[in-house]
Formats: sequence, C-alpha cells, structure tokens
Amino acid sequence: MPEAKNPASQTLSRGIRILEELADARNPLTIDEIAGRLGVHRSIAYRLLRTLEDHRLVSRDTSGAVVLGARMAALAAGVAHDLQAEALPELTAIANELGMTCFLAVLDGDDCITLASIEPRHGIASVAQRPGARHPITVGAPGKAILMQLRTAEWPSDAAPGLRTEVDAAQARGYATSHDEVIPTVQSVAVPLALRGQRPAAIAVVHVATAIDDAEIAARLKRSATTIREALDG
Repeated sequence: MPEAKNPASQTLSRGIRILEELADARNPLTIDEIAGRLGVHRSIAYRLLRTLEDHRLVSRDTSGAVVLGARMAALAAGVAHDLQAEALPELTAIANELGMTCFLAVLDGDDCITLASIEPRHGIASVAQRPGARHPITVGAPGKAILMQLRTAEWPSDAAPGLRTEVDAAQARGYATSHDEVIPTVQSVAVPLALRGQRPAAIAVVHVATAIDDAEIAARLKRSATTIREALDG
C-alpha cells in the first residue's frame, strides 16, 4: 500500500499504514515484516508499534507477532453504527442457515471494505473475512455488487474494459459472483445494498465449495437486504 505523498504528519501517516497493513494481512505480522512494508528501519517501526500498543490498537500474539488490538473493534463498531446494528442479526441468520461466512461491505474510495462479518456457528470449513479487510471494487462479488450502484463515470480509471459487460450481466440477474478473484479457491456471491444517504454497500457470503446454487444464495441475501433497507429507510 503506497504511502501518501507529503503527509501533514509522517508519523501519524505511518501509524495509520500499520493498522491498514494489519487489517489487510491474513496472518499476524512480525516487526521486521511491518518495517519492510513501510520501508522504514526496524527501530522506527518498533516505536510506532509501542505507541499503538499503548492505545490498545495493536497487540502481540504468543510468538510476538503483531495483530490488531481489541480497541480497534470498539472503534469499528462506531462506524455506521445503525447499519451494523440492523445488519448483524441478518448476517448471523444467513451464516448459520447457509453454513458460510456472511459479511457487510461498503465503498471506501476505490476499495470495498468489510464492515462486519459473521462466521457460521457450525461451519465445517468456513472462510474468515475480517472486518477492515479491503480489496479493489473492480474484483470480487461484493465489489461488483457495489459497482452495480455506481455510474460508469464513478468507476476507478483502471477498471478492465471487460468489467462493464460482467457487471451488466450481474445487474440483469440481480447478484454478482466471483471465483478465485480475491482469495484463491474461494467463491463469493453478493447482492447490492442501496441505502438512502449512505455509501453503496453489499451483503455477501464466501465459501470454498457448496451444493447450494448461486441463485438460491442470492435470493436469501436479497431478503436480508430488503429487511435492512426497510429498517433503515423507515
């Protein structure tokens, strides 16, 4: 993730980048890995991490590697609080009914960011989808479900030429799918969640393999999207 050009506060910018790198990472990161990703000396990364630890924004696992701290969850809960409050019961119901991880994603710049995620209670091989995880909206089912809500002029400038056809097809059937686009071997189904006065969003599931048809999964997601939309729009 490139560092912002000429940030007003380089220290603050680097601290935020550490949080972003940890949110994007699939596993805990060592101090050396964090220093490498930031392009700074290990001692600088260590001082930044100590400050973040003091605020409980990061913590260490048993091996000393760095993970996001519990305080991050509390901060994240304050983002789009009403949306999360209405969505979580629906995400939980979908996850347990389908045996798949269900999550709520929203538009953030040119990225699709996971706002909330629920893993199934009795899932055998569920896929983790951490809150704060992000990827470009030009890939993945939730990204495409968000693109369905945007004018082409609002799309990222580097969108592949064939993406328009793919999103038009998703628009016609009412849901988006992806296979191996964001995480190898993982499949996803997503539906748009258009809310008055809020950023474009999507409800999605991720799974490795299932006997449930994509259209059936999408129909279940749409019912929850309608419930959330009606609750928030009044």
